[in-house]
Amino acid sequence: MKIDGYTRLAAVVANPIKHSISPFIHNSAFEATHTNGVYLAWEVEATDLAETVANIRRYQMYGINLSMPYKEQVIPYLDQLSEEARVIGAVNTVVNRAGTLIGYNTDGKGFFKSLPSFKISGKRMVLLGAGGAAKAILAQAILDGVSQVSVFVRSGSIEKTRPYLEKLQNETGFKVDLFALEDVQELQDNITQADLLVNATSVGMDGVSLPIPTSVLLPEKLLVTDVIYQPFETPFLKWASNQGNQAINGLGMLLYQAAEAFQLWTGKEMPTDQIWELLKQKYQK
Repeated sequence: MKIDGYTRLAAVVANPIKHSISPFIHNSAFEATHTNGVYLAWEVEATDLAETVANIRRYQMYGINLSMPYKEQVIPYLDQLSEEARVIGAVNTVVNRAGTLIGYNTDGKGFFKSLPSFKISGKRMVLLGAGGAAKAILAQAILDGVSQVSVFVRSGSIEKTRPYLEKLQNETGFKVDLFALEDVQELQDNITQADLLVNATSVGMDGVSLPIPTSVLLPEKLLVTDVIYQPFETPFLKWASNQGNQAINGLGMLLYQAAEAFQLWTGKEMPTDQIWELLKQKYQK
């Protein structure tokens, strides 16, 4: 990688963030596409967020990515929001268009691009969880024409989740069905009719836990996905594979959301096949 007076900067901003794989992905893409850019990880305090965003203009950066806890906090400092960022209410990518800072959310697009030969339009989805990843996947599914969505959260989170789903319905006209994870019969009934089952919770990162009971039966053609990629095969995905279902982890979502951001910044396609192989070597054990 050649760094000179023309090199443009991009960065991921969060706290904590030093563990991030994003610099590896984007710097590999800059090198592979012969783009004169460099990508860093900036661990920034909340009090410095406004100044950090101002630096995008000041240093004529490509832009930044954002992770927790700044995906919502960044919005007041931006000039415009894309449709999906407005609907989700969170931004993971800021693009500098000649000094105009535009917020996007590429998480949902990245998720659906990671599913081989699967289109959500006209399909039914069961979504486990209602955190940041779930909101991005849900909003993108609605924008892409999903026919029906059932969201399952712990009973203690129902009332906390409901206002967001009502806001989403007001924004899009789409009604999402909300249920308690503890209602196993309702869960089974919805999964039986679904085309896509998504675990968007953190349950399974310990390599032991599952987000739903193993007594649930999966229909043969159901695609099962997990936003987690460490471990590479979560207990949830292993359980689904053992029932004969196609099971996909979250590493593709990580890659394709980055590819969407890279294209917004540079106008170039990220060589995802090449970088996917590098990521698999890193995480597949």
